[in-house]
Amino acid sequence: MQEHFQGLGHVAIYTRDIEESIAFYEKLGGAVKGRGGVTTPAGEKKLALVFFGGITLELIQSPTDMPMGEGNVPHFALLVDDLDAATAAVRAAGVDTFLTPEKKVLPDLFGGLQNWFFAGPSGEQIELLQML
Repeated sequence: MQEHFQGLGHVAIYTRDIEESIAFYEKLGGAVKGRGGVTTPAGEKKLALVFFGGITLELIQSPTDMPMGEGNVPHFALLVDDLDAATAAVRAAGVDTFLTPEKKVLPDLFGGLQNWFFAGPSGEQIELLQML
């Protein structure tokens, strides 16, 4: 299973105002790597990838109010070389807590990606992320 994991893909952070958060991280030396959005039943979820301090932050502005403070980091992403093989390896290790029945393929988001979320033992969300 280890052969598929390439490192930390990103850390996701909920934000009240994505523009304000981007400006904050840029002021500290961060750089926007990409912007996008995902349509949800409640409206568009705004997204931005910001490279900061040697890692990538995924800023998320939800179309609905999200709780802020402790716990506003909704998931972390593991960058993988082959999503299908990594998923099979996770399942072979006895993990079957995937949050959806199928992976998501988002060819227009951040240059193209596919991902699949599963839950850890305390409910933490872990994203397997393959950039296309």
